[in-house]
Amino acid sequence: MFEARFSQQIDRLTHQDHGAWETHDRAVAMKNNGEDVILLCVGDPDFRTPEPIIDNAVSHLRVGRTHYSPALGEMKLRRAVADLETATSKHPCSPSEVAIFPGATNAIYSVMSCLLNPGDEVVIPEPMYVGYPSIMAAIDAKVVSVPLLVEQDFKLDMEAVKAAVTERTRVVFINTPGNPTGSLIGRRELAELAAFCRERNLWLVCDEVYSMFTYSGRHRSLRASSEHLDNVVMVDGLSKSHAMSGWRIGWVVAPQNLIERLGAHAGATLFGCPQFIQDASAFALENDQEYVASMRQDYAERADYVVEKLEKLNGIHCHRPKAGMFVMCDVDGTGMNGREFARALLDAELVSVVPGDAFGPSAKNCVRVGLAQPRPVIKQAVLRIKRFIEALPARS
Repeated sequence: MFEARFSQQIDRLTHQDHGAWETHDRAVAMKNNGEDVILLCVGDPDFRTPEPIIDNAVSHLRVGRTHYSPALGEMKLRRAVADLETATSKHPCSPSEVAIFPGATNAIYSVMSCLLNPGDEVVIPEPMYVGYPSIMAAIDAKVVSVPLLVEQDFKLDMEAVKAAVTERTRVVFINTPGNPTGSLIGRRELAELAAFCRERNLWLVCDEVYSMFTYSGRHRSLRASSEHLDNVVMVDGLSKSHAMSGWRIGWVVAPQNLIERLGAHAGATLFGCPQFIQDASAFALENDQEYVASMRQDYAERADYVVEKLEKLNGIHCHRPKAGMFVMCDVDGTGMNGREFARALLDAELVSVVPGDAFGPSAKNCVRVGLAQPRPVIKQAVLRIKRFIEALPARS
């Protein structure tokens, strides 16, 4: 009889704390069964991709832009990304410093595959995006997490990051604007961290996929903040900022010696993204001011509304996001941790939020409330949460 055997890599890639996503999975199943569940958990924009981008993609489909593209991406899109970086940084950027990937997650996986060997350490502040640990596990790298304190609004602890570096560290990996916290790392901190990593012969990689969705102050990129660029890697994409999550376009901006290796990796595993999608993505970057600003304003107003309403409820403290599509709420005052709160809220009011421990133990008493729903839906969810909180004494 045949006995199916699978690789250790896929076991590592799929291993995660399923308990952290138990509530979300149950909420999706309930909604699919027709229950009136409000999902405030996934970071998929509720906006439609702007019509001019769709029209551009269709026009390129019709003229036959449906063939293989170069492993590093079409030059038009690489140039558009380079122009964007040049406009926002003191360092001019060349298309030869840009590689295109099918989404930021794949870009991160490819970068880490080129930088880390099995057993190498990567230092990551947490709470962190849920996809990071699986990526590192898949390539058999060890995550050294640096807890950020909820009482300090999840501010980057520079000294703790530095102290986490050992002789086995090869990469420090940061995320600004941050998911799930909505926090920003300032220019001086980025410059200091880049200089520290360069002195220690470490790569500094920064996930900046929410770079265009800042509400309190402007985003300052790692590239713009760093004095030297030979150890600096940036990852970004169009999924959030342009409501193009399903189009799967992300990119890496890095030194040419890394870009060359990323090209070899992409050539062996992907061999390019669809031509017509890259064409439309270049158009999006070159004609995006009005609709990106409109979406950013809408998310900011949603965040303000959620924080204003939930802050008035007993036992909840909200961390006002400076960017992104989420609000982190500390629910410790309700007598429940984040996972208990999420389960009880779904059972009582059919609202699904993500327990904070999905992003790391430092957020175990928090839940992440998503903003990727139309404002009437968010208002209804807030009313249900209010009703849930007000019923807690009677329930206990």
